[in-house]
Amino acid sequence: MVEERITTVEGGAAPSTHTTIIHDGEPARRSSGGAILLAIVLLIAVVGSLYFFNRASSSEAAKDNAIAGAASSVEDAAQKVGNAAQDAADKVTK
Repeated sequence: MVEERITTVEGGAAPSTHTTIIHDGEPARRSSGGAILLAIVLLIAVVGSLYFFNRASSSEAAKDNAIAGAASSVEDAAQKVGNAAQDAADKVTK
């Protein structure tokens, strides 16, 4: 509810008018540039976090692949040593 009161003061050369407006209830909501700026900053933070976590995941995958490749090389070397030992044992027993 809005109440408007107009008061006229007479005296002097010209009368002056003063208007008072009283608002009851909730004040009108105004859009704030600060809220929009905060939303943009939060969006940039989320996108940046996703980017860095994705890079970390890629790094982990590369590390896991390198370990798997090294384990495969060790397996191949152990197989060759086992075959050489078997060949040596066969030559001794013949």
